[in-house]
Amino acid sequence: MLLNKKKERIRFYKFLAVGIISSIVDFGLMNVFTLVVNFPLVSAQALSFIIAVINSFLWNHYWTYPDSRSKSPIQKFMQFAIVNIVGIGIRTITIPWFYALIYMILVNNKINLFLPSQIISQNLSLAIAIFIVMMWNFFINRLWTFNDIDKNVVDHKLIEGNNKV
Repeated sequence: MLLNKKKERIRFYKFLAVGIISSIVDFGLMNVFTLVVNFPLVSAQALSFIIAVINSFLWNHYWTYPDSRSKSPIQKFMQFAIVNIVGIGIRTITIPWFYALIYMILVNNKINLFLPSQIISQNLSLAIAIFIVMMWNFFINRLWTFNDIDKNVVDHKLIEGNNKV
């Protein structure tokens, strides 16, 4: 399995760290867009997601996968964007469903927390969607977008081997 290798686990942890940073960007902007600008939830989460994806790509390109350099950054960004377009599809489908479920549970069980049920429901539904999409993104991006890492290591060893002749 991919995560059996120590180097891949380190990449996964870096990917998670980038995901946490991007999630903070995503959550913050989604709440600003819904609570301050009064955007509808689906529009707000779509816009916050796009901004978080750009942030995530830059961090992953330069920090998580610095040894992925045989493809141009534009090609990798396009692949990363395609993976994330599928991710936003997953999010857009799951957020309203989880929102309705969580909101119904809170309201029907008269659960009163420190924030209104609407805010709790939208943030919990976003958190669930982020987890699902994060797992999708890591594995698909590693296997497709950043799949040139092993090739670079082999090429580098071949070059070193040729220099020793």
